[in-house]
Amino acid sequence: MSHAILLISCPDQKGITATVTNFVYTHNGNIVHADQHIDEQSNTFFMRIEWSLDGFKLVKKKIAEAFRPIAKKFAMTWEIYFTDKPTRVAIFVSRHLHCLHDLLYRYKSGQLSCEIPLIISNHSDAQPIAKEFRIKFGKFSLTSKNKREQEKRQIEILKKENVDLVILARYQQILTRQFVLEFKNRIINIHHSFLPAFAGQNPYLQAFQRGVKIIGATSHYVIEELDAGPIIEQDTVRVSHRDSLRDLVQKGEDLEKVVLSRAVRWALEKKVLCYGNKTVVFD
Repeated sequence: MSHAILLISCPDQKGITATVTNFVYTHNGNIVHADQHIDEQSNTFFMRIEWSLDGFKLVKKKIAEAFRPIAKKFAMTWEIYFTDKPTRVAIFVSRHLHCLHDLLYRYKSGQLSCEIPLIISNHSDAQPIAKEFRIKFGKFSLTSKNKREQEKRQIEILKKENVDLVILARYQQILTRQFVLEFKNRIINIHHSFLPAFAGQNPYLQAFQRGVKIIGATSHYVIEELDAGPIIEQDTVRVSHRDSLRDLVQKGEDLEKVVLSRAVRWALEKKVLCYGNKTVVFD
């Protein structure tokens, strides 16, 4: 059964919820999910509303047109989606394949509602798994001299494949400003998190040598500033002096898989709204 999903943000004022729900009711819609949030510091109202299109009086292509006067009245930023149009996803990966394996397993088992037409990498390691899952594979060798040109080719392929969402599943490359702006709030990254933080190479080794007691993972949207985009999901796990360096890496990779899959699932279900450098997650 096809559903419509409406994501809204606007200045908070009286009557928004009543007006939106009445719009659905007036056109014979049955609301199946509705959630809202008010950010008091910015006085911003956020809403996610989902309704069944079974018996809805407006055809899909007419819904946005009919809703536009309401959006204008409340100065809304809004998007409408339909569940019978799957999000098309491209996965970027380097040599660490644990997140890629996990996402593809969840995809094939029906946990992620999307289409994955493309896997892109700067190495060949992921090519066999792409072949196993019958997904197109593109390898782009990157250097400081050819990176901009190679990213231009990647963007062309993503557009040709009508990709809506890019997932960096441990892609060990920093995207250029050109790439990030082409897919604003449509690139999800995963990286490890430590307390305290460790920059540079071998962060797990640094953490092990410092005897950290907590390690974690963070999934966020990508912006121009490295690892500073709006956070979608985070989690942590405790470690102790009994854990070897290998144990830390294993626990970290397990956590990365879980955190990334949650962030991706929520994005696919249209449960994430960005504002400023933060997110509202209607989980």
